[in-house]
Amino acid sequence: MKKLAALVGAAVVATALLTPTAAHAAAPVYVALGDSYASGVGTRTYIADSGSCQRSTKAYPYLDAARVGAALTFVACSGARVADVTANQLGPLNSGVRWVTLQVGGNDAGFSSVITECAKPSWLGDCNGAIATAQATINNTIPGRLNTLYATVRSRATTAKVIIVGYPRLFNGTDCNAGTFFSGDEMTKLNATADLLNSKIAAAASAAGYSFVNPTSAFIGHTVCGSPEWINGLSNPISESYHPNTTGHTGYANLVDDQLT
Repeated sequence: MKKLAALVGAAVVATALLTPTAAHAAAPVYVALGDSYASGVGTRTYIADSGSCQRSTKAYPYLDAARVGAALTFVACSGARVADVTANQLGPLNSGVRWVTLQVGGNDAGFSSVITECAKPSWLGDCNGAIATAQATINNTIPGRLNTLYATVRSRATTAKVIIVGYPRLFNGTDCNAGTFFSGDEMTKLNATADLLNSKIAAAASAAGYSFVNPTSAFIGHTVCGSPEWINGLSNPISESYHPNTTGHTGYANLVDDQLT
């Protein structure tokens, strides 16, 4: 009996040593979707094999995945619109995903072309016209696109916590960059357009039962020409312009982290 007990005891110990513990369980999966604000354009350091998508290890999804110990599937891509996310980024979503962050809508509103138009001298550009067109798109077109996308995300990532991320205002009221000609009125209208887009994104997120991260308050005082500046002004290469820099992505990471944890 003593020998049998010893053998049983040894078997129990061996089983315990060979059985994975909770500490060795697979890391929770985090999928990051979206456009250049999510991929990390503006940080000036990009993952080599991300190509034109310009994904960065300085981007907030990468920072937050490290903080929460998640296995990151990073598919956000520079230039993405809602249709691009739908067509190219939803493959990794499934019932095993724990977190999803999604930031898209700015390119649908044509923010890049609006900023380019408004940066011109008033006699050369039509800033008011560009802003009016963007606002009409935000009001009339983008909500329906977002509603459809958000429903598709839920149909695939059935148990994930989905966090929708908004956009900051770009300006503090000062244009300190040589080569741009933003007036005070134009900057006010551009900020109001960012607020309008956020309001539509937030409404669609709420309707879908998703969390919404609004960066507006956190970025006040840190926008273009702020101190410190979290958003690049006119930059070289120009694609880095009007995107969060590394400090801005840390600011974003702090906001998104609150939702992840």
